[in-house]
Amino acid sequence: MVSGNLFHCRKNSWPPEEYISRTALQLLDFDSAAPPEQAWRRKLNSHANILKEFSITFTEAIKMVRLGIRLWSYVREEASHGRKAPIDPFTRESCRPSASQGVPLGAMGSGSVSRGFRGEFRQWQIIPGLCESSPVMTNQFSIFISRDGGNKKYASVLAPGQHEGLGKVGDQGISSWGWNLNGQHSTYHALFPRAWTIYDGEPDPELKVSCRQISPFIPHNYRDSSLPTAVFIYTLVNTGKERAKVSLLFTWANSIGGISNLSGDHANEPFIGEDGVSGVLLHHKTAKGNPPVTFAIAACETQNVNVTVLPCFGLSEGSHMTAKEMWSTMVQDGQFDRENFNSGPSMPSSPGETLCAAVSASAWVEPHGKCTVAFGLAWSSPKVKFSKGSSYHRRYTKFYGTSEGAAQDLVHDALTNYKRWEEEIEKWQSPILRDDRLPEWYKFTLFNELYFLVAGGTIWIDSPSSTTNMRNDQHQLKNVENADPKVNENKANGRENTVIGCGTIGGYNSNGTADLEHEDKALNSSEYSNCSMPHYDNEDVGRFLYLEGVEYIMWCTYDVHFYASYALLELFPKIELNIQREFAKAVLSEDGRKVKFLAEGNCGIRKVRGAVPHDLGTHDPWNEMNAYNIHDTSKWKDLNPKFVLQVYRDFSATGDMSFGVDVWPSVRAAMEYMEQFDRDNDGLIENDGFPDQTYDTWTVHGISAYCGGLWLAALQAAAAMALQLGDKFFAEWCKAKYLKAKPVFEEKLWNGSYFNYDSGSSSNSKSIQADQLAGQWYTASSGLPSLFDDTKIRSALQKIYDFNVMKVKGGTMGAVNGMHPNGRVDETCMQSREIWTGVTYGVAATMILAGMEEEAFATAEGIFTAGWSENGYGYWFQTPEAWTIGGHFRSLIYMRPLAIWGMQWALSLPKAILEAPKINVMDRIHITPVTPRSSHNETGVRKFATKAKCLGNSVFHCAC
Repeated sequence: MVSGNLFHCRKNSWPPEEYISRTALQLLDFDSAAPPEQAWRRKLNSHANILKEFSITFTEAIKMVRLGIRLWSYVREEASHGRKAPIDPFTRESCRPSASQGVPLGAMGSGSVSRGFRGEFRQWQIIPGLCESSPVMTNQFSIFISRDGGNKKYASVLAPGQHEGLGKVGDQGISSWGWNLNGQHSTYHALFPRAWTIYDGEPDPELKVSCRQISPFIPHNYRDSSLPTAVFIYTLVNTGKERAKVSLLFTWANSIGGISNLSGDHANEPFIGEDGVSGVLLHHKTAKGNPPVTFAIAACETQNVNVTVLPCFGLSEGSHMTAKEMWSTMVQDGQFDRENFNSGPSMPSSPGETLCAAVSASAWVEPHGKCTVAFGLAWSSPKVKFSKGSSYHRRYTKFYGTSEGAAQDLVHDALTNYKRWEEEIEKWQSPILRDDRLPEWYKFTLFNELYFLVAGGTIWIDSPSSTTNMRNDQHQLKNVENADPKVNENKANGRENTVIGCGTIGGYNSNGTADLEHEDKALNSSEYSNCSMPHYDNEDVGRFLYLEGVEYIMWCTYDVHFYASYALLELFPKIELNIQREFAKAVLSEDGRKVKFLAEGNCGIRKVRGAVPHDLGTHDPWNEMNAYNIHDTSKWKDLNPKFVLQVYRDFSATGDMSFGVDVWPSVRAAMEYMEQFDRDNDGLIENDGFPDQTYDTWTVHGISAYCGGLWLAALQAAAAMALQLGDKFFAEWCKAKYLKAKPVFEEKLWNGSYFNYDSGSSSNSKSIQADQLAGQWYTASSGLPSLFDDTKIRSALQKIYDFNVMKVKGGTMGAVNGMHPNGRVDETCMQSREIWTGVTYGVAATMILAGMEEEAFATAEGIFTAGWSENGYGYWFQTPEAWTIGGHFRSLIYMRPLAIWGMQWALSLPKAILEAPKINVMDRIHITPVTPRSSHNETGVRKFATKAKCLGNSVFHCAC
């Protein structure tokens, strides 16, 4: 827990007065128009530098040449089937990444659009797994101002910079618009899920303008947090002596990013809705058979605000009205013809033609008066379709139906509900923002890192009871068997093309979603009756996916979720529990289809029973897991312990007994699966001389601090869970393993000040790994007794702080993964020399739990300094997986940095964990004489399942 006055490290505090005049702040200090004191800030005229991408060294390239050849072949093969490989280092985006990002729009799971800090709409992720990073420059807000007497007129796009082609003679496109904003007196303020842009006398010196961006990301609100919509509230303050007519213009192209605007067959349609909400619907027909999308742009008409629309304009000659003509109309009249509302749907666009729309909202602002104008944006793409055929309805359709026209209802509700959303957001954020013990930089970085739950390619689908799964590729299930406790011994053995256990079965997918084409057959077949559906409580929150990163297109990558999951557990715990249920079900299933693993070139089966999958898939999530094919992850040593640790943390924090009952067979199976890696029967698992864990280029030999520590922690967590669920025999099994393994771990790895990287004899075996106490992190986070003496824990953390943190540019970059004891960075491989943002946050959380708050915040501040500060590399709202000491990034917009919420978890442990019994769990377990394994299984699983009386709604059938 944080105590007062502990932080003597530098505080990165950005007072708003340093960015906005005090007068402007006072004038805007009403109706939330002024930005908060704690926010990430940038002037609009700040340079958005091009980011430096990662490259491997010559030595690393030589080591990885065979992998590179196989990966190149695999990428080409996937492309030949019209699919994008989950990892493709060979294809470069046409738009080079730059330091231009801002708070994304929308909530979770319905697609997203990001908005740069200078106002451009970019980073389009409407289609699952596809990210179009280039901005669509037609999408803008603009302002037109005229004063009584007509002497003062201003017209400008509300974005700085010179647009390409500006001033070109005869240009009919957006280059003809007034790109007059300098941005010197305009600033951006970000506190996710809101952002403020303040125009302090630009373009009119006598007008203060605040644009407030709001999206419905509201913790514990499982309805509104799924809505694909955002609101822009403009507050206008006239400081002049003359009345001003102000017209704000919202323009939007019928596009989902890239060149989609040119594909043709798109149409626009004006509408007048209830409560004064009026605008234009933009119906977009996507290419390659993807589901269509409808955008809605709208404004809210009030007694003082007049709303008009232009349903269609184009960017070239031949259009009914060109962008240049539209701009001229606004300069002259400040509005469009009211008759445009009666124009009806437009003719579909032709290929190569860009169809755009505009909404204008005009108001008179009296001298020294104030006015508010509200715009809304929504999009409706009710069906999400994956490239191998599965289609689902998005979560928001549970409340708005599956019509594409839901966009109009969404934008209406956004414009009428945003004040309630703001109240809920402020109620959530205020306790942290008001906590004077916390550094300023930490407060706003904590919230802003949550951008990934919107912009990280999230998919949130409706509940199994009402979701339609339309399967076009029935490639699975040539054979279905009941799960066998010893099936992990049956490797491929002629079952290369089978899916076994509780995966996809007949007419159902892995979570009971109906396949319409085979529904009757599935419902009437007794062949599938022994695999039960997972448990859901009364408020079913659907199913949720998020990408490992926009460059690593795999859903719910589990070794990374280990770090990121604190955010979901803290803010949307029901989603977190459902993700754990998905993986619990996967543990008990097997997919015998053959896969070629690219690092070694060998073959194996896609999913081994008992092994936790690396991910839930790419092209057919839930049904085709383990899209990752660099290594055979069934031989990884961290996935199974991570599953057990996450399950126990979630179980102990929520106290959800039904969750514990549901997943317990999978916990046991995951632990028993790991026995095969204890080859010398010392209780500890051993690594196998290849990168068999989340650091998948960093080879490990023998016992490792990382995987061995996770295994020790998992043994303790499984024992504690077994004790609470009444499975005393398995608790004894775990304790016996733990008591045997712990002294071996310490004897072979503890060197007096930290745990060696591994017990091998390689050049980096004695390296200081930043992540060596990952198991202790989860142990402390879950209220379990420490794995080691406090003196050893603090000594190891101090060593990490002194070497991995402070010896890298004075602690201004985070914790480098590997450091030799002589103070030189471990350059064994690309990952040993990298700084991983999420790992650094995890190390900081471990420090907090060990009572080392100053070191914790100094460590995490390095990530802020390098990634978020004005003097950093420009990674805001696109925090990468890693960067090098030279500031070269790898994998932007990545899941793992959500681990900053692990720090917040450590600062405010939930009541259930704080009040847990302090008695050492191992002391409560008394080992009885060893019984035969069959008896062990019988009393431990069957007896407990019967006792729990949960056979009807749990996964016990799959384990028995």
